[in-house]
Amino acid sequence: MLVDSPPEQRAETAPAPPTRRAIRAIGLLVSVVILVLVALASIAIGAKALSMGQVWHGLFQDTGTYGDVVVADRISRTVLGLLVGAALGLAGAVLQALTRNPLADPGLLGINAGASAAVVTAITFFGVTSLSGYVWFAFAGAAVVGALVWFLGGSRGATPVRLALAGTAISAALYGYLQAVMILDDVALSRMRFWTVGSLSSASDSAILQVLPFIAVGTLLALSLARPLNAMEMGDDTAKALGANLNRTRALAMLSATVLCGAATAACGPIMFVGLMVPHVVRSFTGPDLRWILPYATILSPVLLLGADVIGRIIARPSELQVGIVTAIIGGPVFIYLVRRRRTAQL
Repeated sequence: MLVDSPPEQRAETAPAPPTRRAIRAIGLLVSVVILVLVALASIAIGAKALSMGQVWHGLFQDTGTYGDVVVADRISRTVLGLLVGAALGLAGAVLQALTRNPLADPGLLGINAGASAAVVTAITFFGVTSLSGYVWFAFAGAAVVGALVWFLGGSRGATPVRLALAGTAISAALYGYLQAVMILDDVALSRMRFWTVGSLSSASDSAILQVLPFIAVGTLLALSLARPLNAMEMGDDTAKALGANLNRTRALAMLSATVLCGAATAACGPIMFVGLMVPHVVRSFTGPDLRWILPYATILSPVLLLGADVIGRIIARPSELQVGIVTAIIGGPVFIYLVRRRRTAQL
């Protein structure tokens, strides 16, 4: 006859339920696997149809054939998409924490507008025609605007509201300048029409090497700010009581977002909504802890960007739809949904 174990013994032998930390860690590993699969899809699928044999040959037996060249281009495009996606998602998460605005994205503080205006200036007045030439203008424009927003936002007395208002005002002025120059200069309009919608089609080893140091530095800086930004989300008084240096944290957060957004925009143009959508999705299952939000956003944002790029290449074959257009089509309805949510006003 079977004798049932006493409740105490059953409690001791039963496996303990996984902790929330363990679930988050497992989710992070799953996110990495998803990212790898999407990256492989980005290499295997494109506007030009290749067999799996051609893709395999291009990856491991490159002899310079047509298929090998296409695969090499897709690898550069995928690597750039990984870097830019991570930069935009991480910058969006940092800016949402910095401004305490759940609808903040890299465009809120005028960084995208600064990079775009600088590129238009480089093309129109300095005759710059290549990415390797105007990538530095774009980064410089983003950096100058980031510093100007910080100065106008109050510098040592900067607040989330002041930073957001300063960024919005500067963005409006710069986009007015951008549109005026492009309308008056047909050459600038022709050269900028693809860059302004955001695209990975101009990916190259040179572009990757130019933006990689900036994205690496910006990523390390942003990840290091998780704890002080967590404290700031509880309010300035609480953050001070916990020992956080508010002005230093805000300045470093602005710097990291500027570096990340400037490098990403310089390489691909202003790609919208990636920095808005992904942190929201991440926050829904990690909670408000930036120690988890930032790593998740760094991994999942390239999933969105590369996935949108693959979709754009499939639906418009044999041509392609720019990734900035695809993310805008996806992001528009998501933005409306977020605005209508009852709890959107609070982080």
